[in-house]
Amino acid sequence: MLHLTAFDAEDLGVISAQMQDAVIRFADVSYLKRQRRFAFVANRFAWDALPERQRRRTGVSINDVTRVQRQGPQGLGDLTVLSLLARSFAPAGGEDNPGGTITMTFSGGHVIALEVACIDVSLDDLGPAWSTGTTPEHGA
Repeated sequence: MLHLTAFDAEDLGVISAQMQDAVIRFADVSYLKRQRRFAFVANRFAWDALPERQRRRTGVSINDVTRVQRQGPQGLGDLTVLSLLARSFAPAGGEDNPGGTITMTFSGGHVIALEVACIDVSLDDLGPAWSTGTTPEHGA
């Protein structure tokens, strides 16, 4: 089981790699504005368990979020399932500014951009793994 924390762009890259191809129900995504926290629960493909093909229920929390923007098709229902393709970080600029934008790109043209005061992200596996018959593939 993974328990990861990111405080810089390099750490965030590790979490991004582990969350690639995670599937997320739109109902499992939440922005808690007062707490400045964006959180979601996903079924991640356990890249760290290869050659075994497994998925794990995983919680991700992104703290110090000051703004959330979503792009893509509208009218997502609670049961809509999205596949997380990539996560990236663009610094806000200036050596003294630890903030920037964390961008999550999903299948179907969905993008969520989170402006953060600093990078403070945690990933926690929430339970046992289960077997899956396939390994996600990425066409060239």
